[in-house]
Amino acid sequence: MSYDAILLVSFGGPEGPGQVMPFLERVTAGRGVPRERLEEVAQHYLALGGVSPINAQNRALLAEMKSSFLRNNIELPLYWGNRNSDPYIATTLQEIYQDGYRNVLAVVTSAYSSYSGCRQYRENLATALEEVGLTGKLTIDKVRHYFDHPGFVNPFIAGVSKALTEMMEAETFAAGQIKIFFTTHSIPISMANTTGPEERREEFPEGAYTAQHKATAALIMAGVSRNLGLEIAALPKWELVYQSRSGAPTIPWLEPDIGAAISQAGADGYKGICVVPIGFVSDHVEVIWDLDTEAKEIADSLNLAFSRVQTPGVAKEFVDGISELINERLLNLPMEQKRALS
Repeated sequence: MSYDAILLVSFGGPEGPGQVMPFLERVTAGRGVPRERLEEVAQHYLALGGVSPINAQNRALLAEMKSSFLRNNIELPLYWGNRNSDPYIATTLQEIYQDGYRNVLAVVTSAYSSYSGCRQYRENLATALEEVGLTGKLTIDKVRHYFDHPGFVNPFIAGVSKALTEMMEAETFAAGQIKIFFTTHSIPISMANTTGPEERREEFPEGAYTAQHKATAALIMAGVSRNLGLEIAALPKWELVYQSRSGAPTIPWLEPDIGAAISQAGADGYKGICVVPIGFVSDHVEVIWDLDTEAKEIADSLNLAFSRVQTPGVAKEFVDGISELINERLLNLPMEQKRALS
């Protein structure tokens, strides 16, 4: 396939107090989320002025992607569309078509397999094409999952290495007194169990979503081991935990929750925790509120030293990694990483 345009696809977010509740209603439509929960989450946005950082972060990412395209010889126009806020995907697809482009390669700001992080974006693209009458007139493909790509993993390796070094030196903690929590968005267990190719589900009984996150965490720990010159066994213990549950309380979601995990760490005698939000590519509201506010408050109440590692954001390695993913498709290059869990 020969492509003539690149599309960055993201979640979107409100950019003013009046947009907060309509945004949350769009996000949760048909999911049975209680009104009280929407009002609770709305307060998280309103505490930040009613503006989600995600759109500003995507604008910064777009600017860095354009610079990376120049470094990596990608001579294609770059567009941006959101699932839940302006610029909406359908509007952007109309713009792409009016500009004369017909074959689009999409990059999604989600690194893993899951319904909301992968398949729903494919459905969003198909629905948008239908809405604007472009089905069959505009072709859209999506780059592969990149949870194990060095461009995504390496910024986390650097962040965890720095956080552990500072905690062990500044706080004089031994590695065994620190617990690392790799955190991602919780999803319903029924959804988690059906992520990934159906023919390979026996291979990954917990689902590809969980397996991919654990694979990413293991890659990060291996990199930290190299950076710090320590054997894996000499590093702090780690655990995959979940955050940002938003569904009906009667539906089982992935656990343990980050808050419960921090409380357990305190009960187990740990002195410090390092939180690593591997489920996210940028520091948006769910990272800032759920981790920097709520998780930190729990840690502070237990006298636990708290460190939160940044997401890749616009780190050069991450942005150039996106260009590598695009060039894989443009130039039919072999993938550098095995897709064992894709």
